[in-house]
Amino acid sequence: MKVHYDEEVDALYLELGEEEPDGVIEIAEGVNIDTTADGRLTGIEILKASDKMDLATILSYSLELDRSILRNNTVKQQSV
Repeated sequence: MKVHYDEEVDALYLELGEEEPDGVIEIAEGVNIDTTADGRLTGIEILKASDKMDLATILSYSLELDRSILRNNTVKQQSV
């Protein structure tokens, strides 16, 4: 998923896949779901986004790492 925010128009777009949308479903005023012809979701557009949500939560991120992978890579690097 990719997150795009246009500060000038206060629009947030959550890109859910690489497919090109064929249609749009408005689920609430200013909240639109992009879909393909076979009904797959490709994106979510939120207009006047700062009025509808706390943008700091969506525009920040955290990563959860599998510590066993990190440990394995560290051990391999130390043995080289």
